[in-house]
Amino acid sequence: FFLASPWVDKSRTPNKIDLYDVRRRPWYIQGAASPKDMLILVDASGSVSGLTLKLIRTSVIEMLETLSDDDFVNVVSFNNNAQNVSCFNHLVQANVRNKKKLKEAVYKISAKGITDYKKGFSYAFEQLLNHSVSRANCNKIIMLFTDGGEERAQEIFHKYNEDKKVRVFTFSVGQHNYDKGPIQWMACENKGYYYEIPSIGAIRINTQEYLDVLGRPMVLAGEQAKQVQWTNVYLDALELGLVITGTLPVFNLTREQNGKINQLILGVMGVDVSLEDIKKLTPRFTLCPNGYYFAIDPNGYVLLHPNLQPKQIGVGIPKVNLRKRRPHVQNPKSQEPVTLDFLDAELENDIKVEIRKKMIDGESGEKTFETLVKSQDERYIDKGNRTYTWTAVNGTDYSLALVLPSYSFYYIKAKIDEPITQAKFTESLKPEHFDEAGYTFLAPREYCNDVKKSENNTEFLLNFNEFIDRNTPSSSSCNTDMMFRVLLDAGFTDDLAQNYWSKLSLNGVVAQFVVTDGGVTRVFPKRAGEDWLENAETYEVSFYKRSLDNDNYIFTAPYYNKSGANSYESGIMVSKAVEIQIDGKLLKPAVVGIKINATSWMENFTKTTIKSLCNSEICGCERNSMHVDCVILDDGGFLLMSNRDEYTQQIGRFFGEIDPGLMRNLINMSLYAFNKSYDYQSVCDPEEEPKQGAGLRSVYVPTITDILQLGWWASAAAWSILQQLFLSMTFPRLLEAADMEDDDFGAALPKTSCITEQTQYFFENNDKSFGGIVDCINCSRLYHAEKISNTNLVFIISDSQLLCRSCDPKPLMQAEKPDEGPNPCEMVKQPRYRKGPEICFDEAKQEDSADCGGASGLSPSLWSMVAVQLVLLWLLSGSRHCQL
Repeated sequence: FFLASPWVDKSRTPNKIDLYDVRRRPWYIQGAASPKDMLILVDASGSVSGLTLKLIRTSVIEMLETLSDDDFVNVVSFNNNAQNVSCFNHLVQANVRNKKKLKEAVYKISAKGITDYKKGFSYAFEQLLNHSVSRANCNKIIMLFTDGGEERAQEIFHKYNEDKKVRVFTFSVGQHNYDKGPIQWMACENKGYYYEIPSIGAIRINTQEYLDVLGRPMVLAGEQAKQVQWTNVYLDALELGLVITGTLPVFNLTREQNGKINQLILGVMGVDVSLEDIKKLTPRFTLCPNGYYFAIDPNGYVLLHPNLQPKQIGVGIPKVNLRKRRPHVQNPKSQEPVTLDFLDAELENDIKVEIRKKMIDGESGEKTFETLVKSQDERYIDKGNRTYTWTAVNGTDYSLALVLPSYSFYYIKAKIDEPITQAKFTESLKPEHFDEAGYTFLAPREYCNDVKKSENNTEFLLNFNEFIDRNTPSSSSCNTDMMFRVLLDAGFTDDLAQNYWSKLSLNGVVAQFVVTDGGVTRVFPKRAGEDWLENAETYEVSFYKRSLDNDNYIFTAPYYNKSGANSYESGIMVSKAVEIQIDGKLLKPAVVGIKINATSWMENFTKTTIKSLCNSEICGCERNSMHVDCVILDDGGFLLMSNRDEYTQQIGRFFGEIDPGLMRNLINMSLYAFNKSYDYQSVCDPEEEPKQGAGLRSVYVPTITDILQLGWWASAAAWSILQQLFLSMTFPRLLEAADMEDDDFGAALPKTSCITEQTQYFFENNDKSFGGIVDCINCSRLYHAEKISNTNLVFIISDSQLLCRSCDPKPLMQAEKPDEGPNPCEMVKQPRYRKGPEICFDEAKQEDSADCGGASGLSPSLWSMVAVQLVLLWLLSGSRHCQL
């Protein structure tokens, strides 16, 4: 029930078939029943081969989809013996990765042997009652999928489940002639329910009806169960983006005719809270670019975090701008639960593990420590001090934290009262002023309610200036703090450009720039600003955030373009944070810098290093020397300069791809360290299907069991023909093939969610000098490396790579690449700390378990099938006559 939520915008999703099922949504699953420990028991005996086995596999997959992150699950198959279908030997958290592993294993189940329910249930109970592993510790369930049998395994239930603490649900799958009595008895005697799945159409409804049974204790608990439950974060199906939901169950409080209390849960009502709405309430632009807040749930998953940016899966994925970290992707194909652990959202260390545990336990605290920080563009890693402050959120089981670097404890609060000064500063933001003061970019923030935001800087500046011309910065519709700050930054950057930059004559400098905390970026001269590619939102600019965390001059390599374009022509960026002290308080309100021409810098460098009056073979870093390679790398291992012309085209490329042998030695000598991490929010191109030869098609050979299931074959054939006939008569053009342009085919391929591995390199220590020998098969290379003071650069001189080509040519890769991620089989051995809900509704003394299934199901009669076939023949023959 969502009476207060906006309806879906049909203009954005035209002509789509509505397959929305509220009972499959995360908020409904978590609100309809308490957490579950579920053991899925699959009959893998020889009698379930063929179509029945396919139905069982699909049913188990659908059953897994009814589980949320608060649940625990495992899948066991049995025949003569029982065994886990996957590498999991105990219950595991039902998160996306674990369920994926189980699904893959379910598809590999094969049928053989005979059915031994005693073996299967013994194994299931032993695993379900194992309290030595992490689990939900609430509803305990066994789900049996079988084609039927004569055995009841009474002694097993008497041994393990005499107190009926474990519910047993049984599913009779496929068309067969087995007596349903034994498996129906198993369900009824163990407070479960019996279901029949005769065909694929019955799978979806019957694999989710069990939630009604689990909801009985909640209904009977009455007011005690009327407590708001807050969900994990998920992607809303009605286009609200990332949301959390507060839910309450809805009960049927009427009594039956015999006076019994009704124990039916009618549904779940809830209120969505958009994460975007929460973000609007937080003071983002007073925390500084490297300050942020985050929140986690009892599973340790983040609800709010700057790195929580899941890509939607769909077609038409836009080209990636490397300066924008994660492009938003439209046209979603499917939505998976958003489960990003706090330790995966950041670079993990022992202190963060401790903070995560305390936050889950609802404690409050504060901790200051040095940590590794990944850059906005995910190419670099910096070391920085951060202060984490956390506390529980009242009325929920969430916990909120604030993270600040030391230089962001205070911020500038500007106030400009004089109208003349306001007008002067405002004038510097107008395009006609760019020729004399440089091109200006304004961060697209909500300065005023009436200023329309736009990603186009020219359009946004126009909207901003039009508003200021008609209103004052202190207008009631404006955030005065943000308005005065942006005007202050516009004023001092204008003075910097006109009174200082315009008087300088710097050879080899492409551009001078300043980026401010208030949201102003000014690039001088104007022509350089027209080629500026950085984000106008200063809080999302990688070099700006890195400069704040470092005291040195930060050199940033251009983005290497493998397509062959000359990326070095954009110039090498050099930046440094502006530090000021006000009453002893450190502030970093801006970053200034230049862009230098890579070719000019290389020429000046090689000239500087040449030794005069030199008679030896090596006289410094001569251009294109046959004996010596000279390179300058930044702290991420990216090439910035070389004495070789062929390297000029590779400026900005990771050095491990250019000279793998030398780069490996630099790592071994501890000049560089590296950190590997995984991005669980990536989207990738689908894997290409292997090309098939023109051989014979494979033919399915039915087993004796399939041949005997004539009823299933006849009903399936009848239904298929009826569908085709109905559609062809009702929508005569529906089944026509649509023409497709060849150019559209590539764009129509859907993206898939995936995991990617990232590797970032950084200086491991503060040592200045390094040296060594690169040993190869028949030769060796001597090298020496020296860090350049007050920068993030290292200069390396070595014997030429041309003289020793027998080294390992396998390149070191830094770029993001698809990966399987951490092995789930290993991760479940040491699960991360979590905490389940404090209240559990898994049993009630007054529960009536007499209603436990046993409907006749969909068993077709022989006479009805014959009648259907005769009607079909008559209709088909009639349609042919009409065509004549």
